[in-house]
Amino acid sequence: MEIEERLRTLLLQGLAADAQAYERFLSVLSSHLRAFLRRRLAQWPDEVEDLVQETLLAVHNQRHTYRADMPVTAWAHAIARYKLVDWFRAHAVRGARTVPLDSTEELFSMQDADAAQARRDLRVLLASLPDKQRLPIEHVKLEGRSVVETAQLTGLSESAVKVGVHRGLKALAARIRGAT
Repeated sequence: MEIEERLRTLLLQGLAADAQAYERFLSVLSSHLRAFLRRRLAQWPDEVEDLVQETLLAVHNQRHTYRADMPVTAWAHAIARYKLVDWFRAHAVRGARTVPLDSTEELFSMQDADAAQARRDLRVLLASLPDKQRLPIEHVKLEGRSVVETAQLTGLSESAVKVGVHRGLKALAARIRGAT
């Protein structure tokens, strides 16, 4: 109960315009929320800090909804649970529709095959472009070189490299859509 009273006192002082008390409230609450969320996100430890920050922001934005007769931890946990549910919903869209496989080797071999097919498709698409579009895309977008480096390598001006990338990507998009 000690943490509850400390949080309640600091929050009420903060709501009464004591900035230092409010700052201490957020600091103590962040430690409390970190432990609360770490238990619920044991499989995703890297996400804990982001959710703590999102929850603190929501607590700050919703501080006017706090009633002095209710426990601060219950109020903060309710906000944290909403943030947690939102996080689970956002990640369920990407992960929940996967079909369980008998072995992880099968998953990795499928991913490798998909990546290899995508590389082959990309090579075919790039080969259909003229050099002044293909080379800038390869150097800038695929190899991560700068526009200046690409201009030096290809003998094109910097603006020609930028135009080549833009027009080349536009042409690739049109080919993918089947517009050409």
